[in-house]
Amino acid sequence: MKMSSVLGTIVAGALAVGLSGAANADLLADIKAKGKIVAATEMHYAPFDMLVDGEYQGICHDLFVEVAKELGVEVEFLDLPWSSVLPGLEAGKFDIVNAPVTITAERMQRYSFTLPIGNATVALLKKAGDDSIMKPEDIAGKAAGSQKGSAQLEQLKHFGESLPEAVDVREYVNIDEAMADLAAGRVQAVANSMPLMGYAAVQRPETFALVTPPFGDPKYFAWVARPGDETASLVEAINAALLKMHEDGRLQAINEKWLGTAPELPTEMPAVN
Repeated sequence: MKMSSVLGTIVAGALAVGLSGAANADLLADIKAKGKIVAATEMHYAPFDMLVDGEYQGICHDLFVEVAKELGVEVEFLDLPWSSVLPGLEAGKFDIVNAPVTITAERMQRYSFTLPIGNATVALLKKAGDDSIMKPEDIAGKAAGSQKGSAQLEQLKHFGESLPEAVDVREYVNIDEAMADLAAGRVQAVANSMPLMGYAAVQRPETFALVTPPFGDPKYFAWVARPGDETASLVEAINAALLKMHEDGRLQAINEKWLGTAPELPTEMPAVN
């Protein structure tokens, strides 16, 4: 795959590719000195992150490429299983997570979040033609799945506990496996972010249908860095780039490219429960 001055190279097995040397006092200064930022994600979360014929594409790819332009550096993208992404960040294996990470109060105690880059409110996907599920509450007594380690899984569990009949909650390594089980009839619903579920329904209308309305509190996706003074200037620079992209329309254009619409996103850190 060709790489321009900002297009990143996909590197699999990234846990074996640690950043050399100890952490510097200012990560942004170190990145600019090297001329490269190393960003990790899981490339199985369409339309945010996905591999198309071996090429990394999606909302987060396009947004981060534009951010790298604003920082004046190249970007190297790493492809990891989701279960390795946040631990890899904590271990200093890369500079930042450019996966869409749901902003939660618990995670804010452990990571530094950028400004929101997407809508993470939870919605359900069902099999096309399944009239037994017409609203979220209809999953009572049924099997529903989501991705292990995701905020959406926790919200599904919490929502299921509020229903009159227990939900059989299934956990999957990645969302592709959950949707494969839905297509095969092994679960009756899959829970994840509204953009992802809506994208799947549009891409495969003969197989899937979106259940509306979404459930739970409004949530947002953002990127994450390690906390502390070392990363403060990097997060500030990324936020400045995102605000510039809000103002000049690039952020909206990228969302419209992949979603057909541009969600209303806060330009400051939202309050979280």
